[in-house]
Amino acid sequence: MKPALQFRLHQQLTLTPQLQQAIRLLQLSQLELEAELRQIAEGNPLLEFAEEAEDGEAADEAGKEDEYPTIETVAAPSKSSDGESEEAGDWADSGGAAESPIDFSSSNVGSSSNASRGDDEFEPQNAAPETLQQHLLWQLNLAPFNARERIIATILIDALNPAGYLAESLQTVLAALPPDLKASIEEIEAVRRQLQCFDPTGVGSIDLRDCLSVQLQQFAADTPHRDLALRIVDSELELLARNDMPRLARRLRADENDVTDAAVLIRSLDPRPGAALDTTPVEYVAPDVYALREGSRWRVSLNPDSQPKLGLNQHYCGLIAKARGEDASWMRGQLQEARWLIKSLESRAETLLKVADAIVRRQSAFLDYGPEAMHPLVLREVAEEVGMHESTISRVTTRKYMHTPRGTFELKYFFSSGVSTEDGGSASATAIQAMLRKLIDAEDSRKPLSDLAIAEELKRKGIQVARRTVAKYREGLRIPTSSERQRAG
Repeated sequence: MKPALQFRLHQQLTLTPQLQQAIRLLQLSQLELEAELRQIAEGNPLLEFAEEAEDGEAADEAGKEDEYPTIETVAAPSKSSDGESEEAGDWADSGGAAESPIDFSSSNVGSSSNASRGDDEFEPQNAAPETLQQHLLWQLNLAPFNARERIIATILIDALNPAGYLAESLQTVLAALPPDLKASIEEIEAVRRQLQCFDPTGVGSIDLRDCLSVQLQQFAADTPHRDLALRIVDSELELLARNDMPRLARRLRADENDVTDAAVLIRSLDPRPGAALDTTPVEYVAPDVYALREGSRWRVSLNPDSQPKLGLNQHYCGLIAKARGEDASWMRGQLQEARWLIKSLESRAETLLKVADAIVRRQSAFLDYGPEAMHPLVLREVAEEVGMHESTISRVTTRKYMHTPRGTFELKYFFSSGVSTEDGGSASATAIQAMLRKLIDAEDSRKPLSDLAIAEELKRKGIQVARRTVAKYREGLRIPTSSERQRAG
């Protein structure tokens, strides 16, 4: 065989490192994006956050205000036509917007938060709340326990979960004790029983039945319906959960009114005694975008407080021109990576704003009239409108939130499948669920609507939906069956 040269022409889609980075940033939530950028900035000296730049300049020039260019965000930003050739531009140029911290404070929404940031120089120093373990250890120091019992009680307290239940088995507690203690399971159980009488009553219980039983035993013996309540908790807790009072009365051979009163007593107990002392901080969702009505139209804007203010460190940029050899080459590489990162963040913000604006245009009826006016919407429709791939829309709507006058919703909430109607149109699953809940809220509690009756009622409204679909939506809304609703009423 003779060697020969062959030429082939073909197209191939290649994901450059910069494009991979942009895709990764697009799917991150606010907290994940902040953590990712902090980690990248630690390894790239040419990157800095706006607050770091402000602190540095304030140290050098007291009283001088920082002036950062801002990026104007509009409802329908155009696509960037920047290519890789831009990356090879003049690295010494320091006048571009990409070299200054990204600032979205041009938005009307939330812009006052930055101005008031420095009003209070001191963070509130609240005392740390008392934990469940600390509360129980304080009582343990006052209890008449001997040294052995104190050690066992301490191990038991450490094994409690936030709800106050014993998260480990007694055998595991026994294994955690010092070998020279030589305790038995019976001794550990005796200490656990004493621990259950601590405040809050019921801590250290093994399960719900154990917890409720201990709390009932704390009532005086002549408390009305106490004994009947103990019998219910001991053997018929499942029937009580279904609120089936007639069957419960037959099982216990008791009067139905007495069973009902005993159930009221049980429901006054605390099934999670340790929850009141749970010190886990409440996490709040910060919206990524705002949707507010201006006149006759809805306006979408980015939340400036949720956008990272990342820019280039001008001091290090000035040192590049003086650097020589490997140092200069390394710093140029870091500068190029920093510029690509800032462009990726700009692209992420533009994409998020563009997708949110398309969603609001499609779901303006929901914002005006509520869930019953929600239109069917799928990812493909938004993708076609904004000129992007469905996978991009999926990434940008995951763990991103929009604040509206009707509440804060994940962008995924606005997407739902459609159900055909008699007039040839379609209704979204969210709208049907809202209608279902409205029908159940308005029903006669003595004669609640069955799933079939709800399906017939929806059919009269022009929505063709099967009984099993109604059952699926009802279960998704955590609404009991008609028989359970009747007993509860």
